Amino acid sequence: MPENEQMQLLKDRPDGIIDSTSTDDLLHDLRGIIESAQNAAYRAVNAALVQRNWLLGRRIAQEEIKGENRAEYGAEIIKKLSKELTAEYGKGFDYSSLYKFVRFYRAFPQILDSASPKSASMLSWTHYRVLLQVEDSTARDWYAKEAAGQAWSVRTLQRNVSSQYYYRLLKSQVKEPVEREMKERTAPYQADKLEFIKNPVIAEFLGMTADTSFSETELEASILSNLQKFLMELGKGYAFVARQQHIRTEKEDYYIDLVFYNYILKCFVLVDLKTSKVTHQDVGQMDMYVRMYDERKRGEGDNPTIGIILCADTDEDIARYSILHGNEQLFASKYKLYLPTEEELRAEIETQKALFYLQKEN
Repeated sequence: MPENEQMQLLKDRPDGIIDSTSTDDLLHDLRGIIESAQNAAYRAVNAALVQRNWLLGRRIAQEEIKGENRAEYGAEIIKKLSKELTAEYGKGFDYSSLYKFVRFYRAFPQILDSASPKSASMLSWTHYRVLLQVEDSTARDWYAKEAAGQAWSVRTLQRNVSSQYYYRLLKSQVKEPVEREMKERTAPYQADKLEFIKNPVIAEFLGMTADTSFSETELEASILSNLQKFLMELGKGYAFVARQQHIRTEKEDYYIDLVFYNYILKCFVLVDLKTSKVTHQDVGQMDMYVRMYDERKRGEGDNPTIGIILCADTDEDIARYSILHGNEQLFASKYKLYLPTEEELRAEIETQKALFYLQKEN
């Protein structure tokens, strides 16, 4: 978005002071104070994160110039910085992130002066990550302007970028039906008031753990808690790694319910629970988790990652295994010796469901 338009947004917005207006409705007033405070916090943290990433990108870009913009020189700098910053500050400074910061600075060179917490319409860093997917600078500026002006959520922006909304509007002689369809399909995304709180990028920035689920039902939470103990008690080499482990792709954030490492099998074991029937999409998602884990986490000497999909549907509890294609024989001959059988998993889910519903009744 052009700098003058960003600056105008600042002039048009309130100064960020928490709203304490009093009316005859006490609950309404308290809600207003809480949501106003949340918005103020959002704007402050968001502005700091955007500024930090822009400044990091600018500084790295300045260093790259010393190498006369040679690609290999820049790549080596980022690789070295990533290792040192991650060791000192933890997550959020891997090679991919630092490279995005440089691209951010180059794509939005005038944004620094307008990244102010006073602007309620200022885009978040996660918005800018989505915008960096758009190579066409004209389209990118249009998406930025619309996202800020219409207060699009990150999911709304991602949906519109992925569906080529800008180009479809451009080619439409009658734009109103296209706009109406977009608003209808993104309405659930716009209604999510907790999007900021659930943002794993913000969690990393604040030094908080991102391995927390904000969408678990009580039943899911109960089953997962006891399933973790169940697998550990099998005593077949399981070591607990994480619960609700965050995995980030270019466009989405995912959470794996349970992650173990089996030191007998020398492989990671991923567990995902579904409270509805398992679909082809669920199987495809687990296959993606397995592939990503093998690419990012699997060490030298480790065997292929195994994924277990559990279904807690009330009609039929099932368990399905997922492993990279080409390793089915290895799975059949070795993995099943140390993994719980489908019958064991089904029985455990049924037991936990029965206990859960019994506790709810009492």
